[in-house]
Amino acid sequence: MKRVSFAAFGGPDVLRLEDAEEPHAGPGQIRIAVRVAGVNPIDWRIREGQFQKTRPIALPAGVGQDAAGVVDEVGEGVEGVEAGDAVFGRGSDTYAEFAVLSAWARMPENLTFEEAAGYPSVVETALRIIRQVGVQSGQTLLVSGASGGVGSAVLQIARDRGIKVIGTAGAANQDYLRCLGALATTYGEGWVERVRELGRVDAALDLAGSGVIRELIELTGDPQKVVSIADLGAPELGVRFSGVTGNVPQALAEAVDLISRGKLHIPVEKSYPLAEAAAAHIDSRAGHSRGRRVIVV
Repeated sequence: MKRVSFAAFGGPDVLRLEDAEEPHAGPGQIRIAVRVAGVNPIDWRIREGQFQKTRPIALPAGVGQDAAGVVDEVGEGVEGVEAGDAVFGRGSDTYAEFAVLSAWARMPENLTFEEAAGYPSVVETALRIIRQVGVQSGQTLLVSGASGGVGSAVLQIARDRGIKVIGTAGAANQDYLRCLGALATTYGEGWVERVRELGRVDAALDLAGSGVIRELIELTGDPQKVVSIADLGAPELGVRFSGVTGNVPQALAEAVDLISRGKLHIPVEKSYPLAEAAAAHIDSRAGHSRGRRVIVV
């Protein structure tokens, strides 16, 4: 089979499309014929070696953790799914023709493979950080870098829970944030005052890692009311960095419920062929996205 891998840490140029042995489902796992893989910032962060001190990996290594596809192998002890089922979920080395998933859910009938591949990690992350920041119904959540995949999920999940949301993004994405139910403003000079004009902030999330931790603390009045998924230096200022995965099966079940109720939709901004994984990483790292990027296998 074909898969994307890298044998050294570095820029997108280290990625290679290679021939590899097919993986097989172990106990409690399934294997899918991958139709589409999701592209996440953690993919290029791992490729760059950012997590080697805390979560080291051996090289060469595959890339990707999210995918949607068709089940073709079911591991020991797995029930409720069989070959031929369309599923989406999280596993390992998903930029490939076949991948093993450790958590999955059946795809809602109204989703395409391209759409489904973009949900697993972003919904799990959104649910986790909303819980960790402790924001409640009736309160206001500020989301810095709100137009990407995680931001899109956070805005919609928060609104479904009765939480008011203020989102920052580039000028081109202001209408997009408003369509998701957020009060929107741009980042850049004067953004703190623009946020204050929109109302009191009870909690804040940093999704872009653009050096705004001090300002988020200022707006909330307490570093414990701020959570970052993108700034590795956040703990130095007393802010929680959330990088440990939570309950993925539960998150997938909640995603299916939200999608089925019409409360969650994350658009696919761009699709790339497997051979252009490097371009997908370049674009993901550049930010300024609206929704998700995916790789079509």
